[in-house]
Amino acid sequence: MAKGCTFYFVRHGRTFFNEYMRMQGWSDTPLTRDGIFEVRQSARGLSEVKFSAAYCSDLSRTKETTEIFLEENYHSRKLPITEMAEFREAFYGSFEGLDIAESWETIAHELGYKTAHEMREKATLADRMDGTKKADPRHNAEDFLTFWLRVEKGLLKLIDKHRDTGDHVLVVSHGNTIRNMLNGIVPELDVPTSLDNASISVVNYQNGQFHLESFNDTSHFR
Repeated sequence: MAKGCTFYFVRHGRTFFNEYMRMQGWSDTPLTRDGIFEVRQSARGLSEVKFSAAYCSDLSRTKETTEIFLEENYHSRKLPITEMAEFREAFYGSFEGLDIAESWETIAHELGYKTAHEMREKATLADRMDGTKKADPRHNAEDFLTFWLRVEKGLLKLIDKHRDTGDHVLVVSHGNTIRNMLNGIVPELDVPTSLDNASISVVNYQNGQFHLESFNDTSHFR
């Protein structure tokens, strides 16, 4: 039987824009003190996992989170970190840095919904991203196809390198990126809910198929 490999997808710790409820895609703010504390708790829950490789997006909040995960790991402290632009968060264009609630209301109205709540209930993740680009006055925000082709390219690189190795692979990325990635590759996961900061989602890849072992897990914080 093929050895396969296991991916540990981690959302970065809480940042100042998360704290201030601001749209944060390619905008980059550092982890808060509480965010660092939560990341350390999360990392200690996986301290016995021997990672073979560590990847993160090229934004500072994911690199900082990855560094803490490796510091707290008994086997992987000296593991090099590979930054990959493919795993960036979606780019929100003119909405970057704006109030989250107000921005999603604007996007919902662009898509013909009365409220952001109704949009979240009825629109797909892809629809919301396409709506963000339409609602962006400059239309610089990424639509779903642009975003997905970028993320898929990175994912294929990891599969090509680690398939059938038995490797445990750490991938630190962003809430929207991980959600869309898992929604695209795991058949049993249908439009997943938002991911918590420093949460872990574990996916096993074997014989060309992805199997979800855990999603948005924060139980190890204890």
